[in-house]
Parts: sequence; structure tokens; C-alpha cells
Amino acid sequence: MRFTVYDTPVVRPLCVGLSWCLFKLTGWTLKGAPPKERKFVLIAVPHTSNWDFPLTIGLAFLFGFKIFWMGKASLFRGPAGPIMKWLGGIPIDRSKANNVVEQVVEAFNQTDELVVTIPPEGTRSRVDQWKTGFYHIASGAGVPIALGFLDYATKTGGFGPTFYPSGDIDKDIAEIRQFYADKIGKHSDRYA
Repeated sequence: MRFTVYDTPVVRPLCVGLSWCLFKLTGWTLKGAPPKERKFVLIAVPHTSNWDFPLTIGLAFLFGFKIFWMGKASLFRGPAGPIMKWLGGIPIDRSKANNVVEQVVEAFNQTDELVVTIPPEGTRSRVDQWKTGFYHIASGAGVPIALGFLDYATKTGGFGPTFYPSGDIDKDIAEIRQFYADKIGKHSDRYA
């Protein structure tokens, strides 16, 4: 995969320090640990605020791993585009089908280490049903799903259990959603 902020020699330790300060000064605590596997899909739930982005990037620095994340293509337009890509962003055009699942599965198959972060809601707005691309990517690539979270009610961020898809998508999604039942987003009215 490409060079990102996580690979930048001087910037990486600076970002670790800034992330530590951000979490300490705002009263956030870390919980859990990332999977031992070097390849996994990290779902980020609940996703209700723009603050979820810097906090998730901070968590990646504090837990010591490099993440890539998917975002709407408009985030990558203009001068912000190269910066978003340097931060690990992968632009997704949500207006048309682009075989995103197959492309990400292929990326997993071509490397020894990859973490792709996906918010199953697909938006910060309220949705009643999650998008299932994260599940199909993990199943297709044969990698686990890490249950990442930001709970604004307790100011806790980190990892829940590592989930291995069984192939029964309805049962698995219900089980994954059960883990998030008590997690509160910054804008709780946007999370179903």
C-alpha cells in the first residue's frame, strides 16, 4: 500500500504524542486491544460526528498500527485530496457501483499487512440498516472484523472482541450489533 502519515518518520512520533495529549486532556480512555492478525477489517461504530475521524486516527496512533479508511469522494477534491490520502483515505464514489468489495478483497490478497476502517452506517446521518460491504470484504478476504468503537457517554474508545464471519450474515450482523447496543455516539439521535 502507499506511503501515509503512519510511515512518516518525524511526523509519526509527533502524532502519537499529540494523540496522547488529545485523549488525556479531553478525558478519553482506551479500552481493549487490536487483533493479533496483521490483516483485518476495522468497523468504526457509532459514526455520528466529524469528531469521529480525528479520534479514530488518534486511536490508530496510540494502538500502534496503520489504518486505511474509506470516505466519500468529495472529501478528496481540491487541495484536501492529497492530505486525505496521506492520512490513509481511499475515495469511494457512492453514486455508482464500482466493485469496491472486490477491489478491497484484492488489496487484502496482495499484501501481508492491511487494516481497512469502514463505518457500517456509511454516513454520519441516521440510518436504520447498516451497509454490509465490510462483512463481504472480511468474508471474501478471509480476515477477521475488529469491533472498534467510540463511546461518547463514557469517553472510551478502543476495541471490542475480534469477530470471525461464519457465513451466516444475518446472524453475524445481529451479533455484531449487539456489541454496539450500549455505545453512544456524539449525536445519539443519529445512531439507530
